[in-house]
Amino acid sequence: MRISTEWVTRICAVCDRTLLQGEHARKLRRAPNGEPVDVCALCERTALAHGWVREGTPLLPLPGPERRRPRQKLPSLAAIFGNARLRRQESEPVAGESNVSRLSDVEAAIVEAVDAFNASDFRRTAAGLRRSLGEARVSIVPLPGLRGEVVVTIAWDLSWYQYRINPDGVQAVRLAQRGYELDEIDEGLRGWNGTLSEDGRIVSEISRV
Repeated sequence: MRISTEWVTRICAVCDRTLLQGEHARKLRRAPNGEPVDVCALCERTALAHGWVREGTPLLPLPGPERRRPRQKLPSLAAIFGNARLRRQESEPVAGESNVSRLSDVEAAIVEAVDAFNASDFRRTAAGLRRSLGEARVSIVPLPGLRGEVVVTIAWDLSWYQYRINPDGVQAVRLAQRGYELDEIDEGLRGWNGTLSEDGRIVSEISRV
């Protein structure tokens, strides 16, 4: 008997990321009687904080948390999946095609890190989160040392993601940490000096000259 296996593509309903084969995902519902959707482990707490419920949860009213935050309205699943096939576009420079020869070493490192992030697959994840959670704070901080790493932090009130970027490294961009409270972020990495566009691009306050 011939047995064939076929991998079914699954997408996180919050961050719009394609789940890896074998990656654990929770089944959550946007409403108690809604259709169950896949939510990755990184986004589960964020979805629950916005009122989504785990599949199989009793349909009884639950007391709210002691620390109540203003609830942000999530878009409908149709709105989330409508752009689920966000096409990867060529990375656009921060401000035009001119060179960075007049920038300081720190400024040049920030510009190069932004370009590397905007050319990476993490841009798609950022776009999905931007659609779900709204505008974000962005911090871009070069680290001292010979490795030339830059730390990029993208943060909302209920969730934050931190990336290490080295354009000359084997892995130019990698997800280093994530959390839920802004005060968990090191104070030196909270110098908000950038924004996140609707298509997931980071825009720095530093312009090319």
